[in-house]
Amino acid sequence: MDTLPENPAAAEPRGAVAIITNRRGELLLHLRDDLEHVAWPGHWSLLGGGCDPGERPAEAIVRELDEEAGLDAGSLRPLFETHDWHGSGQLITFFAGSWDGDETALPLAEGVKLQFFAPEHLPVLTIPPFIRDGIHRFLVVRPGT
Repeated sequence: MDTLPENPAAAEPRGAVAIITNRRGELLLHLRDDLEHVAWPGHWSLLGGGCDPGERPAEAIVRELDEEAGLDAGSLRPLFETHDWHGSGQLITFFAGSWDGDETALPLAEGVKLQFFAPEHLPVLTIPPFIRDGIHRFLVVRPGT
C-alpha cells in the first residue's frame, strides 16, 4: 500500500488506526483520556497511534493494538489514508479487522474505556471528524451493508 521514503527523517508523520468490528457489526471505540497533551482529548476514537521512526503503518497498528489493549485482531487489511489536520497532523492509514471478545476484559493501557457501538449509535458520540469520516467511508463500502 505504501512505500518507505528514501529519507525517513524527511517523511511526514504517520499513524495508523483500526476499525475493529464484531460479528454483530458493532465497532470497537476507545474513549481517549481528557488530558491537554493528548490529541482529541475526551473523544471516542479508534485504537491506534503514531508510527515509530522507520516503522510502517501496518507494523504500527499491530504494535498499537497490543500496547493499548492487548488485542490481536487477526488479519488486518488496509483501507485508505487520510490526514488528521486538526489533531496530530499525521497521515493516518485506516485498517479493518474483526474481533469477537468481551471488550471490558481487555487490559486497557491508555484511555478511559473500550466499548462496542452499533453504527446507529455513532451520531451521538463525540468523535474526531477524520475518524467519523473514515468510519463512514468504511460503512458505505463494507460487505453486507
